[in-house]
Amino acid sequence: MLPYFPLIAQIFGAPTFTTNTVDPSYLFSANTISSSCPADGPVSCSTSSVENTCCTESPGGLLLQTQFWDTEVRGSPADSWTIHGLWPDNCDGTYIENCDPSRAHYNIPELLAQQGAGDTLDYMKQFWLNADGSNEHLWNHEWSTHGTCYSTLQPSCLSEGSPEGAEAVAYFQNIVQLFQTLPTYTWLANAGITPDRRREYTLDEIISALQQGSGGFTPAVGCSHGKLDAISWYYNLQGSLLDGKFVQINSPKESTCPHRGIRYLPKEG
Repeated sequence: MLPYFPLIAQIFGAPTFTTNTVDPSYLFSANTISSSCPADGPVSCSTSSVENTCCTESPGGLLLQTQFWDTEVRGSPADSWTIHGLWPDNCDGTYIENCDPSRAHYNIPELLAQQGAGDTLDYMKQFWLNADGSNEHLWNHEWSTHGTCYSTLQPSCLSEGSPEGAEAVAYFQNIVQLFQTLPTYTWLANAGITPDRRREYTLDEIISALQQGSGGFTPAVGCSHGKLDAISWYYNLQGSLLDGKFVQINSPKESTCPHRGIRYLPKEG
């Protein structure tokens, strides 16, 4: 069994990368559904033979928690990055999308409110924003495009009597709670890296600050035209997305920013 200590703990003995775990069953007390998966089941992407896809995420066992720094989004918090999503890439880095159109939900706020996740919805209204202001469109897109591809969130994996759409509610709760354990803005600011129209930073400075804040993990850092605008944190998953453990890993992908001259602009919205 992999040792862990809520909220975040080190896992020892992994020969190729260092890991942290985040336990959703501890974080997500609002969740009303759970899996029957063993606590010591295999970690996603650790085996090529998966017997139970309700308890081991497959084939999308490489999870990306992607954050954006949008400078022109109205109402975007000046001292926080915002959520883009949690994507289940395949273990080889490829991905699939739009896995089950029959489970697309087009009124995410109503679904969350009906199932007692109003606090999650309120947080999303502050920190999960679309560039053109159509936040609900973005939420719908993230669930239908990526959320329906989680094998551990298939309706057949849920406990009997779960309300319709409960897996979507759990998806959004998980993303919000995981995002709250990744204060990217604070970690950068603690190293003196703050939004500024005149200053420029190196990629090494940014990576070092994020490694220091996260306990040694390297994300993928994204830039557009030399401007810092995206960061992706990577995880594997032990157990179900409903109540398993996020196992943090280093990014398997290279950052897209230049090595120096990176601009980190203040928000204008």
